[in-house]
Amino acid sequence: MLRHPHSTLAMAGTALLLLPACSGGATVDEDVEGAEGAAGGSVNAGYVSAIDQIGLPVGTEVGFFEDENLDVTLADPFPTGVDAINALESGDVDIIQVGVPALAAAEEGVDLALVGNYTGSASQRSIDETAAIVAADGVEVDPEDLGTLEDLTIGTTFGSINHLYLLGVLEDERIDPEDMDLVNTDPPDMAVALETGGIDAAVIWDPWPITITDQVDGAEEVLRGGSYIPFVGYIATSPEYLEENPEQVESFLRARAASDQWIRDNPQDAADSAARWLTGTEEQVARDAMEYNIEQLDPRFSACNYLAMDTVALLLESQGELEYDIDINELFEPGPILQVEEDHPELFDGLEEVPDGAQIDGDYTFVREVAQEDCAV
Repeated sequence: MLRHPHSTLAMAGTALLLLPACSGGATVDEDVEGAEGAAGGSVNAGYVSAIDQIGLPVGTEVGFFEDENLDVTLADPFPTGVDAINALESGDVDIIQVGVPALAAAEEGVDLALVGNYTGSASQRSIDETAAIVAADGVEVDPEDLGTLEDLTIGTTFGSINHLYLLGVLEDERIDPEDMDLVNTDPPDMAVALETGGIDAAVIWDPWPITITDQVDGAEEVLRGGSYIPFVGYIATSPEYLEENPEQVESFLRARAASDQWIRDNPQDAADSAARWLTGTEEQVARDAMEYNIEQLDPRFSACNYLAMDTVALLLESQGELEYDIDINELFEPGPILQVEEDHPELFDGLEEVPDGAQIDGDYTFVREVAQEDCAV
C-alpha cells in the first residue's frame, strides 16, 4: 500500500516551492490569469498510484489549486480505480480520477458524472503509450510474434486499464484469452509474482513496467503501446456534487488543466515530483515513465472521448467482462471542461487540434457511426 508523502513534503517544503521557478512555471505566489472570481472552498480528492494520475498531487504541490482558492485535501493514493469509486460513493472524497472501472460501476448503478480527462486523447480514438507487457527471466515472448503469449500465466488487474490493454492486444492478434491463464494481480504485487514464478508476464501501466524491470533480475519489457486501445481516464464526481458545486468543479478543472500544462512543459520536474508522491518509485524510473505519460496528457473532451469509452465497453462486452447496457451520454457532463477550454485556451497550447467534426458542445449526443468518422484510430 502506498502512503501519502506528507512527511517527505514537510522535509522538502522550501525546495518544492522553488521547483517551478527553476523550470519557468508558475509558482504558488504568482497570479494565474482567470483565477479572479474562482469559487474557492474545500475539496477532498482521490487518485490512483500511477504516473498518469500524478497531475492531481502536482497541482497541490505546485500551487494551482491554491491559485483557484481551493483547499484540496488528498486521500492516500488508491491501489485501483475500484477503490477510488468506493471512496467516492461512500462520501470519503468529492472528486476522483478513474478509468475503466467507471464502466463497471455505472453498470452496477453507481451515479457518476465524468467532467474531464486525466489521460487519453481528444484528437484520436486509440492511445496507450503508458501500458506495457513485462516478461519474467527466461520467458520467451517475441514482440514480432505475440502468439508466444499463448499458454503463459499472465498477471493483470481485472477490470482495470491494463486488463483492457491485454484484451486489445489479444483481439488485434486474434489470440483467444482462453489460451492463457490470467491471474488477477494488483500492481504492487506483480514484481514479486514475476520473481517467484507466480506469473510469466505482467501487463501493467507506468511506472510499474519500468519499476519491475529494475527490480526483477532478467525481467524484460517486451511490448509497449501500439495503439491497441484507447486509454480512458476521467476526472469524476457525483451528479449531486456537480449540481451543488458547479463553480467549484470548474475551478478544480481549471487548476488540473494548468497542472497538466505544467507537466507537459516541465516533464523532468514533474517526474521528480512523481517520485516523491509514488512511494518506492525511483527518480530515473519516474523520468522514463513521464516521457510516455505526456504523450496522452489531454484534459479536453471531444467526441473522441465518448468513442473511446464506447470502444472500451464493446471490447469488455465481447470478452464477457461487461454487460454494456448503459447510455454513455448519461455519464458525461462536458459543460465544465468545455467552459474552461473556451475561457482559457492557453492552458491547452501544444495539444493536437480536435478534428472539426469531433468538437462538441454541452448538449452533445454521442452516435457511434458519426464519431468513428471523425476520430482517427
